[in-house]
Amino acid sequence: MATPLPSPVESTSVPPRRRFVVRLLAWTVVLLIPAVILFFSGDDESSDDARAPRAAAAHAPASSAAPKSSATPRAGKQLPRARPTRLLIPAIDVSAPFVGLAIGDSGQLEPPPADDVNLVGWQADGVSPGEAGTAIIAGHVDTATAPAVFAGLSELKKGDRFSVNRSDRRTAVFVVDSVETFAKDDFPDERVYADTPQAQVRLITCAGDYDHSVKDYTDNLVVFAHLV
Repeated sequence: MATPLPSPVESTSVPPRRRFVVRLLAWTVVLLIPAVILFFSGDDESSDDARAPRAAAAHAPASSAAPKSSATPRAGKQLPRARPTRLLIPAIDVSAPFVGLAIGDSGQLEPPPADDVNLVGWQADGVSPGEAGTAIIAGHVDTATAPAVFAGLSELKKGDRFSVNRSDRRTAVFVVDSVETFAKDDFPDERVYADTPQAQVRLITCAGDYDHSVKDYTDNLVVFAHLV
């Protein structure tokens, strides 16, 4: 995976409903070769070593905090803040638990552990799925040995629905607005990560061709969706 860049504001000093705008430069996939072994940590509750080096990883480049909820008018249906527990996407047979993704000591958004092909991550210090604002859900597209949780993400289409089970025992249901692929060198950071008055979600993984010379996929796949 590529080296992540500086993070948003440190989570320890930010109120629970503070919105974060996390910019993603690229999801990277590293081939399993003897000279390259990468390790990734999990959420703030547990830590896992990534035994499969080839996987897509979320990165958090330099960014700024989004407006506080009081400064941004909220609109449409929304739910209170709650930790997501499971992502369900019937159209592509996804039923995956969540792991919280933290900002690491180096100022990086940690990727989901790469040794679990059926796991998604969310930025635990950002917006929770169902809460007003832009929630980020990240998943690997493959590993060194098998397809991963978001291998079929490109098959989603406008109007498809998926849901997020939450720790408050509520279920947040989302409808897909669009599924788009962006070249990593022309990624629309503001469009993907900007704060929104509605409860929205971005599902993100890597896409395109795998460039062996840089050990990286060429594109990012983003699913735009909103709470219904």
